[in-house]
Amino acid sequence: MMRPLDPVTSKQRAAYGFAFFVLFVALWAWATFGGYVSKTFLANPLTMLQEGFELLTKHGFLFDIGMTIWRVIGGFVLAAIIAVPLGVLMGAYKPIEAFLEPFVSFARYLPASAFIPLLILWAGIGELQKLLVIFIGAVFQIILMIAVNVGNTRRDLVEAAYTLGAGDSGIIRRVLLPSSAPEIAEILRLVLGWAWTYVIVAELIGSSSGIGHMITDSQALLNTGQIIFGIIVIGLIGLVSDFLFKAFNAWLFPWRLA
Repeated sequence: MMRPLDPVTSKQRAAYGFAFFVLFVALWAWATFGGYVSKTFLANPLTMLQEGFELLTKHGFLFDIGMTIWRVIGGFVLAAIIAVPLGVLMGAYKPIEAFLEPFVSFARYLPASAFIPLLILWAGIGELQKLLVIFIGAVFQIILMIAVNVGNTRRDLVEAAYTLGAGDSGIIRRVLLPSSAPEIAEILRLVLGWAWTYVIVAELIGSSSGIGHMITDSQALLNTGQIIFGIIVIGLIGLVSDFLFKAFNAWLFPWRLA
């Protein structure tokens, strides 16, 4: 019997998660093999696996996967390099926050896909354009979320550090950053997931490689098996990267779980 907020064990969590995927595939198989949905609109699971195997063995899909991963990592790292220091400064210094927050708050609502025509004009259709789409989609989100997190640091910790003789730079290095670091890492983990949505949008237009490019080609051929396989690959890579990021955060900040 379930009760609100009652915890579950790690084994139960894994079992529940696995059960959902089993149920999802069973419903998919029932709808497609049973003839309730035309194969033109939705391939069955076996056809999807066959199409995926052909992509990997005959069409160089591993290269497309590698290009997409590189674009996500590249754009995300560029965004993090700019956003983390700005977010910390905004959270620590209220004049900087007052100066930058209106623009950052405005910019974070702009869809990254809207910039694609301009980015193609400015940067062409090469790798830079795709990196910039991910950068624009991620950088403003990271800045604002980190600024809010740093700004919410407990005031008693800051006042205690001042009492002990810490200067402004010492407050940032010894109080704000250690206090906010676990949440900053969690913010980066969340935004990395968003970056995967931006890269596919970037690859749908003017791209000759990548998972998004493969999905566009498959759409022209009405090959729903390949489209679904590409979507599942994106989900699996995102899931693996999320688990790795989460494990790294737990190792780097063990006190957060204490």
